[in-house]
Amino acid sequence: MKATEQPTFDSWRADARAWCAGRAWTWRAAVLVLLAWQAAIPFRDSESVHVFRGITFGAHEFGHMVFALSGNEWLTVAGGSLTQLLVPIGAAAIMRYYRDWFGVSACGLWLASSFGDLAPYIADARAMDLDLLSFSEDGAGHDWNYLLGKAGLLVQDHALARIDRFIGVMVLVASLALGVWLLAEMKRSRKDGSGTMPQDSVG
Repeated sequence: MKATEQPTFDSWRADARAWCAGRAWTWRAAVLVLLAWQAAIPFRDSESVHVFRGITFGAHEFGHMVFALSGNEWLTVAGGSLTQLLVPIGAAAIMRYYRDWFGVSACGLWLASSFGDLAPYIADARAMDLDLLSFSEDGAGHDWNYLLGKAGLLVQDHALARIDRFIGVMVLVASLALGVWLLAEMKRSRKDGSGTMPQDSVG
């Protein structure tokens, strides 16, 4: 029996290029610009609202509830921040499974905004100046004061926040670059006629 071949960068690129053939790029370009603009907001102004914030907050609080089932206090506290990163990663994996490469790009922008939302929370670990929201009847505790305190890293809160922001910016750039490349492939396929069968029900 032939062993299952592992996906490579070249195979994924070929698959993405094939997926682009015949698809409309114009409306997706507008969506990409909108999502990239929204994903960049938390890196410019941490207090401004953006389209991803509500669902990210919901994922964060849901993570606390899920990890509370473990009975481990550290996991319960860490579960909020962990889940707000894992949910967009999981969404991107689902998009990849269904070969929706533009969806992968969109989920990457969501992930970038989640990193952006997390940075001021990490940086506030010592000062605890942020007004926190929570679904808990006991009120909101400061996750990162607890986590970094347990790890003996409270004095590194600003440095860790900068690392988080850097990762977020890199994810944003990579996701935007993927989206732009996909749009270019869609436009090219329509121009040279390689997409002979229309793939979109819209456009």
